[in-house]
Amino acid sequence: MTGSENPGEEQISLTVEAECGGWRLDVYLAHKLPQQSRAFWQKLIDDGRVLAGGRSQRPAYRIKAGEQLMLSIPPPRPAEPRPQALELSVIFEDRDLLVLDKPAGLVVHPAPGNPDGTLVNALLHHCRDLSGIGGVLRPGIVHRLDRETSGVMLVTKNDEAHRRLAEAFSRRQVRKTYLAFAVRRQDARPLGDRGCFDTRFGRHPVHRKRFSSLVENGRQAVTEWEIEKRFMLQGWEIIKARIQPRTGRTHQIRVHFADHGHPLLGDKLYGGRTVRSLPRELVPSRQALHAWEIAFAHPISGKQMCFRAPLAGDLLDLEKRLEQLCKDTAR
Repeated sequence: MTGSENPGEEQISLTVEAECGGWRLDVYLAHKLPQQSRAFWQKLIDDGRVLAGGRSQRPAYRIKAGEQLMLSIPPPRPAEPRPQALELSVIFEDRDLLVLDKPAGLVVHPAPGNPDGTLVNALLHHCRDLSGIGGVLRPGIVHRLDRETSGVMLVTKNDEAHRRLAEAFSRRQVRKTYLAFAVRRQDARPLGDRGCFDTRFGRHPVHRKRFSSLVENGRQAVTEWEIEKRFMLQGWEIIKARIQPRTGRTHQIRVHFADHGHPLLGDKLYGGRTVRSLPRELVPSRQALHAWEIAFAHPISGKQMCFRAPLAGDLLDLEKRLEQLCKDTAR
């Protein structure tokens, strides 16, 4: 099937780079065009909308260096989730995008188990002109935060802004800064004042709902960090870190810190026995991770922009509690 049969389709031509020869077709497309999920590309391939060497292939087809790929992408379908009058904390808004302060506990888009009450439902009520390129269930969503992660988040309001901002994300031209609280395992070495985790990253070989930076094969993941504060309490070292992920892998910050002996406070998935063994007053009800700042070029005007979301109330209370406990211990 080609886009010439349907005028609304977008035609994309790609040439496979030498270093990507031998990759699966669906993996390559998800790597090359990360604004869409691997599942999206698998369906597009199965629908015959991706040609490799002039022929339809299967998602598992191994591409060859220098091979020509032709993609026919159908126009975005209108968003189907229903609008809901949910409270939104808007930091900035213009005709092209929204900058929001997402609270912890809010799911970004509808999914099994969360059909409504999501950020997407709230956005559809707030503005009716959201970009549809993110898919039926994810209009305007160009990046995401985990359900229990709070903080600043971008949403696009039209397809052109979405395409340009997605490209900026893929080129690592969007700078994101997080704040996190983590605890050092008893058997782990202390972290220096600043550093960088640069590892391979992929699915955990045993626990399929988890990711790991200790895999032999996987995509590169880079996380830079700087320690802002250290709290020494009851034999535990707890740190507050300012973090800049240079890549955008799923759970990247949580995985990198846990795999290097410093799981985030409250992280039930990656914290393990360390987090469970802490005194209750030191453990928040969710992972202690907050998207604090985002800096980028406006997708239409090109103007440099930077927005911050103040540290969420529960994490601010946690920091004050840690400071007070340190003072009480020092007396």
